Amino acid sequence: MDTITAIILAVVEGITEFIPVSSTGHMILTTRLLGFAEQNSLMKTYEIVIQLGAILAIALVYRQRVLNLLGLGRRSQSRGGVMPASRLNLLHVILGIAPALAVAFFARDFIKSLFGATTVLWALVAGGILMIIAEWVNRRKIRITAHELDDLSYGQALAIGLYQIISVLWPGFSRSGSTISGGMLSGVSYKASADFSFLIAIPIMCAASGYELLDSYRDFTSDTIGFFVVGFLVSFVVAYAVVILFMKWIQKIRLTHFAIYRFILAAVFWLFIMR
Repeated sequence: MDTITAIILAVVEGITEFIPVSSTGHMILTTRLLGFAEQNSLMKTYEIVIQLGAILAIALVYRQRVLNLLGLGRRSQSRGGVMPASRLNLLHVILGIAPALAVAFFARDFIKSLFGATTVLWALVAGGILMIIAEWVNRRKIRITAHELDDLSYGQALAIGLYQIISVLWPGFSRSGSTISGGMLSGVSYKASADFSFLIAIPIMCAASGYELLDSYRDFTSDTIGFFVVGFLVSFVVAYAVVILFMKWIQKIRLTHFAIYRFILAAVFWLFIMR
């Protein structure tokens, strides 16, 4: 790996990790297009490192919310002198991540056996279909009961957590795609679903990346540390910008737009990898 390759992969990770387009699919396609026939241990470790950069970015974006959940945030008083309290609490987050973490822990080897180009290709298509259905149902059939993040009920948080299992069991389905769609199918607005999806990404991705690093720490050597640092920083900067822009333009970029992009990516996937 050279510096240019490291930067390209970090940019792809930063762009795709939190929007519903499947970072897994993009990383497989990118590594193949860059000439890596298959991933070795070093490449897998590098992907973990740049994923950690993306996690730090999302933690920075939602730092005030995270501090509030941990009881460390500062709250400003309202005009009446009453301290406003956030209704979203740690139980919502636990319900949102526990199902996926349990499945990932007990089925880790089985999930790894499912990983492959064909699996990812069909996951791109299936995830796109779910996103189109979720948007259609959310806008026409379901009464929105949670317009903001603090309106989220425990039942809705759990429902989002259960939908997240799909992305755990089906590599390439997209964690954000499954959670945002799950929220919208449960009566949560598009924006609130995206906010909760990004928020619960912090603990679940930290757990997954940290666990994988236990098997990869030997790849951190004097020869590789430079690439890891460059990738971490680039992924952090790009992911931060992408999340800020996504939340700013969320009302203009519908899930259907991402679904169409996924179908196009699946076609490219088939042309360059499957054939």
